[in-house]
Amino acid sequence: MEPSSSNTGFFQQQPVIKNQFHDDVSLQRITRLFLPRAVLDQISSEAAQLGDEVLTQQVFDWVTDAERNLPYLRGSGRDAFGKPKAELVVTAGWRKLQDFGFQKGVVALNYDSDYGPYNRLVQFIRCHLWEASCANTLCPAAMQDGAARLLQRHLSKKTGLSPTERRVFQNAFDHLTSRDPARAWTSGQWMTERTGGSDVSQTETVATYDPYPDSGSTPLADVDENIPLGPWSISGFKWFSSATDSQMAILLAKTEPSKGVSAFLAPMRRHNPSLVSANGTVGGSELNGVTIQRLKTKLGTQSLPTAELELHNMRAWLIGAEGEGIHEISTILTITRVHTTVSSVGYLGRGLAIARSFAAVREAGAGRGRRIPLSAHPLHMRTLADLTVDYHALMLLTYYTVHLLGLSEHPPPSSTSSNRISVPVPTPPAPLITPLLRTLSSLHKSHVCQHAIPLVYGCMESLGGVGYLVNEESQHVNVARLFRDACVGAIWEGTTDVLAGDTLRAMKHAQYGKESVRAVEWFVSEGLAVVRDRGRAGKGMKDGGEGVRREWTKLKKRVEEGRQAELLPEARGIVFRLAEVLIAVLYMVDAAVHPGAEIEEMCRRYLVKKGFLGEQEGQGRKDLAMDQVIVYGAGKAPVKEAAAGSKL
Repeated sequence: MEPSSSNTGFFQQQPVIKNQFHDDVSLQRITRLFLPRAVLDQISSEAAQLGDEVLTQQVFDWVTDAERNLPYLRGSGRDAFGKPKAELVVTAGWRKLQDFGFQKGVVALNYDSDYGPYNRLVQFIRCHLWEASCANTLCPAAMQDGAARLLQRHLSKKTGLSPTERRVFQNAFDHLTSRDPARAWTSGQWMTERTGGSDVSQTETVATYDPYPDSGSTPLADVDENIPLGPWSISGFKWFSSATDSQMAILLAKTEPSKGVSAFLAPMRRHNPSLVSANGTVGGSELNGVTIQRLKTKLGTQSLPTAELELHNMRAWLIGAEGEGIHEISTILTITRVHTTVSSVGYLGRGLAIARSFAAVREAGAGRGRRIPLSAHPLHMRTLADLTVDYHALMLLTYYTVHLLGLSEHPPPSSTSSNRISVPVPTPPAPLITPLLRTLSSLHKSHVCQHAIPLVYGCMESLGGVGYLVNEESQHVNVARLFRDACVGAIWEGTTDVLAGDTLRAMKHAQYGKESVRAVEWFVSEGLAVVRDRGRAGKGMKDGGEGVRREWTKLKKRVEEGRQAELLPEARGIVFRLAEVLIAVLYMVDAAVHPGAEIEEMCRRYLVKKGFLGEQEGQGRKDLAMDQVIVYGAGKAPVKEAAAGSKL
């Protein structure tokens, strides 16, 4: 026997992460369930190419650079002579990853492609592949996307904008939707203040209408594009502002106290003709009334520059009417919440990819001197199978919400007829799209982002001690980074409790609450009808459907008969249970329209776990072979026999 040393003895074989567009069984099922065959055929080649590119060593080197060399303020916010100079410095890796995202159209695709109501699905499938490799550059991209949609909505109206406002908005929209890294912009979304995170009504930022005397004296935000600064002067303090390196921001501020909170578009920089650069050049660009007070130090998302900002005479343009800021910002929040949820399942999907690849090359003791791969270890495979069942549940809820978002942006031609959408998922008639999306836009994020965190942790744990290490030298298996970053999903864009309360209010709202409840009722009934009409006539599926219907009936009665103040303390439980009802319906639809032993068993396990089906009613297969098929897909398990392996 020879002793080991630092350079001799056993070394673990490196896991190889496969292209997730092909290897992720859940993602494969999602694409088939939500996209028509013709669209899927169109996008598959580019999506598969992206799936390869996000796993290249070049991309992982950029991630390491962005994570190791964090953003900072040059000179701690001062020049050599002590004068304030808030100059943010980000690493080359961060810029390269951001440029990669621009070129791949992670935002632009929704605005320059012609997949109609499927634009959003195609876009977010690409974001799903990119998320775990982007080092958080998809965070400013999410706000970029929301700002683009908000401006698009205003530009589509024939009235309401002056010629100058239309030119400013169009210029910003063109930058936000560009694929050219030299031209593309991201956007900040500045709402949070010290008075409260999600309670924007208490904002202390003030906007004053203070136009320049005449057009000839209006300073410019950009000389080359001749874009003037806005007529509103904004001053205040923003406590938590991501995308600090963006080129513009959408922010909230109070105008007259009686008019409430309003929304504004502000360029991040402005032209100063008297500015003198270090080499003596006169004229240049400076921050538009913004002082970066300090950068935040966070548990995760460390590569993302997040700052406290002091605003003094920041020039801006009003978006919409005064006092309608919360309504305007809701357009952005609907989109950024979807981005956040997709990021959560993106981290989880990559975590499972790492766990699968590790299980294929790592051996464990199996008694009496035998060693077997973890991919053939019954307990390990059961654990990964349970994670996979829950992952697919979150994927179904996430991408159904994306489906609704796409329909809302590309509504059907008739207000009464059902959409002629050639996919098997329940697609609501036009009048129900908005109320159903209104309910799901908060619900899906509160449920998915909260439940993804322990699942990503489970992936990290499946690697043992090496999973807990920040493996920047082997970035492709750095699941600790994914877990650290995934933790923010349940916090920003509305915490779990805030969004659970929002969902409850949507269903109890005096004006549109009944519509929201009716939309959910339609979904449950239509989904179970699809299962009945297209599914196999198995007793387990029938009993599961009856269990789901009973649970929804109880929830509906509880929501309709309870007073909002009484229900609010229970909002998280109510909303999570409603999410499980929706997921159960989608799971059964998936199993009915694309049947197979593994999806039927996954559906059964979910129904039993969530109490829609009794263990005896839903007897299925709980063996190693089935667990392997759930984890790896049919015929893809690295080792099929538990007896495989070598003796010591």
